[in-house]
Amino acid sequence: MQVLGIDIGGSGIKGSPVDTNTGEMLGERFRIPTPQPATKDAVLKTIGKIAKNFDWKGPVGCGFPGVIHKGVIATAANLDDSLKGVNLAEEVGKTVGRPAVVVNDADAAGLAIMRFGIGRDEEGLVMVITIGTGIGTAIFYNGALIPNSELGHAYLKLKKESKIQDAETLVSDSARKRDDISWKHWGGRFNEYLKLMERLVNPQLFILGGGAASKGDKFLKYLKVDTPVKTAALENRAGIIGAAMASREFGQ
Repeated sequence: MQVLGIDIGGSGIKGSPVDTNTGEMLGERFRIPTPQPATKDAVLKTIGKIAKNFDWKGPVGCGFPGVIHKGVIATAANLDDSLKGVNLAEEVGKTVGRPAVVVNDADAAGLAIMRFGIGRDEEGLVMVITIGTGIGTAIFYNGALIPNSELGHAYLKLKKESKIQDAETLVSDSARKRDDISWKHWGGRFNEYLKLMERLVNPQLFILGGGAASKGDKFLKYLKVDTPVKTAALENRAGIIGAAMASREFGQ
């Protein structure tokens, strides 16, 4: 089955056709900067351009950075607030003239990692954490997705600090760059986040994805948690592949 996978992000909207039987992208990733402000009409126009670029006539799957309930946007933390309440699946379907499925973007990346990446055949409770501009989380039990965990927004209090903050403002890759800290310093922060996830979720395995996962040699040695940690290799392809997989797994 071939599906156009689209990964909607705060800085870019990316897409490519995907073979959902193999997880292979069938074209070069096509990226357009996320419009500012990222209103419904602007986002839909961008998605339409991506579909037109591939002359797409088939089903579409989208990953969106927020909580999604049956295609409807419940939260849009890094995009325009006017998107909340929009049935994005329905609107994308109208825009491209084909059936569309929309899921949380971290859930989409997790699907790719669990179906075609290092998470394949992993049983028990697995937590996928994507590290990039923000922190995304996807939880799977025996391969089945438990959607919309959004635990990148859990409250975290770092040692030696009195302030409690949204975790992704402290441990995302953008936070590392913003605060201009070393990988060792950032690794210590991220270790505290993983310890919090151990207390809250008790996973049997952490899988780290996103762009920063490819730099594991710089920070994995600073992680001191009881739960095994693995890094994914799909990196920025996972969101597109997983969005296409969502269309296959959750489409009508």
